[in-house]
Amino acid sequence: MAVTDVPVFAHLTDTDVENLGIELDAIRQDIEDSRGGCDARYIRRTIAAQRALDVAGRVMLAASSKRAAWWAGTVTLGVAKIIENMEIGHNVMHGQWDWMNDPEIHSSSWEWDMGGASKHWRFTHNFMHHKYTNILGMDDDVGFGLLRVTRDQSWKPFNILNLIYNTMLATLFEWGVGLQHLELGKIFKGRANRNATLVRVREFGIKAGHQLAKDYLVWPALTSLSPGATFKSTLTATAVANVIRNVWANAVIFCGHFPDGAEKFTKTDLVGESRGQWYLRQMLGSANFENGPVLRFMSGNLCHQIEHHLYPDLPSNRLYEISIRVRAVCEKYDLPYTTGSFLLQYGKTWRTIAKLSLPEKFLKDTADNAPETRSERMFAELEGYGVIDPATGRRRGLKTAIDTVRRSSRRRLKRGSHGA
Repeated sequence: MAVTDVPVFAHLTDTDVENLGIELDAIRQDIEDSRGGCDARYIRRTIAAQRALDVAGRVMLAASSKRAAWWAGTVTLGVAKIIENMEIGHNVMHGQWDWMNDPEIHSSSWEWDMGGASKHWRFTHNFMHHKYTNILGMDDDVGFGLLRVTRDQSWKPFNILNLIYNTMLATLFEWGVGLQHLELGKIFKGRANRNATLVRVREFGIKAGHQLAKDYLVWPALTSLSPGATFKSTLTATAVANVIRNVWANAVIFCGHFPDGAEKFTKTDLVGESRGQWYLRQMLGSANFENGPVLRFMSGNLCHQIEHHLYPDLPSNRLYEISIRVRAVCEKYDLPYTTGSFLLQYGKTWRTIAKLSLPEKFLKDTADNAPETRSERMFAELEGYGVIDPATGRRRGLKTAIDTVRRSSRRRLKRGSHGA
């Protein structure tokens, strides 16, 4: 099932984990010491470019009696919303630019173009998710309270609709994110503080009301003043642009958390967790996807989800250079650096969601050695790991151990098929 002892799973000694933490702290310090004018210009230019795209999209929609103009305006507006959500809003609210002391670009004051309140997201995401990453029972992002994404979650009849739920979540992702902090499940079970819940509901209602009015009343009304557009055409365009943003954001986030190799953990991992162990859990619980400059920018640099989880408050434009150093650390300690093409990683998340819609009896892999859920118990019969191989001088750690178990499993399956 889920990992219960991260250092044991990673085949690292206490000294190894301590040294790992020191090396990753050194990377943080280097980036903090080198932040400056180039980084400040990057975020200011990004904000200016995003706002220009937003205006351009709305101007095109003012001429939307022409189908080409409508589609051009809708897609442009969708791209502007993606950039505002992914590269600006998400990263600003992580405090990545607080060092600039610019009140406009500060985590405490930024309100993003989404249905949920920023202050709610800062708690559920910045604190709960990033502190308790993939800890079952602590991190609500493990399935978002809706999807079964690990075998540690007992199968229930409603899980058969996993694929439908995920399609709904992707389409309406901004509202799923906005509602997450309300903890509706606790309300229905009578475990929520009534007064605190009412405050959160009121805050959510105010922000959601403003967002709905802006997107579906104010802007369509302003655009309809143009002889080349109607209220309905702009309303529809805004809805489509929001869906474009929602589906893309959902895909990027799922690629970082649910493909093969993004491990899940138990509350026992939190007991006495050191700085190095926290780093290790972040590395093992996250996944990247391969990228170029455009994909990095459009994903809010969350193609580097591993690095983002290690350093959530460092500027997003620095994650690419950080990733080179983190990958070298993984090689040194023989740790897996989970990555793949965007389509491959996204396909794996959908495969897991589809697979876990079924009851346990229909699943072939063991609960301790499945692509979507592994634990230290998969190495029960493995010896001679967590040490330096005297023949090669290289560490025999988690990456090599996983490869060894996989090869052994394939050989057993091959022998079984021949025997049959």
